[in-house]
This record gives sequence, C-alpha cells and structure tokens, in this order.
Amino acid sequence: MLYSLLVRNMDDSVIGEGTYLILFHGKRSWLIRVEKGKKMHTHLGIIDIDEAIGKEYGSYIESSLGKRIYLLKPTTYDVVMKSERRTQIVYPKDMGYIASRLGIRSGMNVLEVGMGSGALTTFLASIIKPEGHVYSYEVRGEFIPIAKRNLSRLGLEPYVTIINKDASAERLEVSDVDAAVIDVGDPWKVLENVYDAMKGSAPLCAVCPTMNQLEKISSAMKGKFVDLEFTELMIRHIEAREGMTRPVFRMVGHTTYLAFGRKVMMNEQ
Repeated sequence: MLYSLLVRNMDDSVIGEGTYLILFHGKRSWLIRVEKGKKMHTHLGIIDIDEAIGKEYGSYIESSLGKRIYLLKPTTYDVVMKSERRTQIVYPKDMGYIASRLGIRSGMNVLEVGMGSGALTTFLASIIKPEGHVYSYEVRGEFIPIAKRNLSRLGLEPYVTIINKDASAERLEVSDVDAAVIDVGDPWKVLENVYDAMKGSAPLCAVCPTMNQLEKISSAMKGKFVDLEFTELMIRHIEAREGMTRPVFRMVGHTTYLAFGRKVMMNEQ
C-alpha cells in the first residue's frame, strides 16, 4: 500500500496522504510523511499538515505565526541528505561523480559492498530502476532496518537485494555485475571476491575516507584493474546577491577519497 502511494505520488502533482513531502522556508527544510492530524511544532510556529493534503506541489501553506511554508516534491538528493543514519554517508557531490565514472544507467546490475545506512544504495537504485538491480552486502545487521526505511521513502526497496554477510569471507552469490562499489573499512580484503563477481571491463569504485586506505586499495587493484584514478572532490557554494556576490566562507571540503578502475583479466596482463 505504501509503495503504491509513493509511486503514484511521484507522478502526480497533488499531495496525498501517506506520501513524503519537503516543507521549505528560507534556508530550512524538513522531510516528512504526510499524515492526517499531524502537526509540527517549529520555531516558525505550528505547521498543520492537514492543510497540505490536496494541494499542488510548489504551493504553500502558512504556519500559526503566518510564515509561508512551501510544499515541494522530494528529490533523491533530499532523501539522501535527510536520511536516517548511524554511519557516515557518501555525499551527493561524490555520488554524482561515482555514477558518472561507473556509467551507471537504467537496467544495470550493480554490486555494493558496505551498505551502511543506505544513502548511496538509494541513489544507485533511483538510477538503475526499473529494469536494473542493486545487490548490497552489509555485515552489520543493525544497519539494515535503517537502510530499508530510507529506501522506502522513494519506493525503491523492490530494486535492492540486501545480503547480511561478510563479503570477504567467501565467494559472493552474485556474478556478472555491470559495476561495483566498495565502501568498507578494509576494501582490499573484499576486492578479490568483488573482482570475481564483476564482468570483464566492468568499472569499480572504492570509497576511502583516509589516505592509508587509498594507498592499500591502490596497491591491491594493480594487475586486476586498469584506467586507475584516485580522486578527491570538493564543493564551494556561492552567495549570489546583486552587486555582492562572493563565495560562501564555509565549504564542503574533504568527505572521502575515491579509487576507480576497470576490471581486466589477470592472465592477460
């Protein structure tokens, strides 16, 4: 029932009960599930969610203090950034480059090792659907319910298979995947099993928060992967005002290092 409501809502322009909604005012926003009788107590006053039901996305309601609250349809970015989490997530600035570098597109089968709270899983699933699939390994069972809740906000659970096991312990159940992402503390320990599960020439990304991890995975990839690239991305926002435009003083600097390569056959090196 929830899935059908979510899917219908993604295509409709009218806000319905049981769907997800972004409430936006100034630089503040909230991701909520629309429920009858729900009220939000905020510094802007009380926001009566009943008033949003039946309105078009892009319209607004007013809080009890007369503040205008805009009603926006959630994007994948919104869901990722406001996802429930107990782990560090891969940020959108890195996700976009990962998807581009790996050539992620609809219909691909993607292997993910290290799902965590499911932020990257959500992003990948939103691209590969409806014909593709994400196979995600996560050794820590306590993270799986969180990831499932995050996936459900965009109705993406049908496109993800979650496997609760250590991907370094034994050969993986999946094979011939079109691309792979590793996001675990010791990525080199799972590399052999991931390599065996990939198609020839399939691209790989390893997410490495530290330089030490990057060094070790780079050594492990040599001979198995070519077109190696090791990258760090940063993003700086701009305060755009007529006659006063300048960079924002604070920026999103280091979040992680990314290691990329494409699988080749070792006996042909």
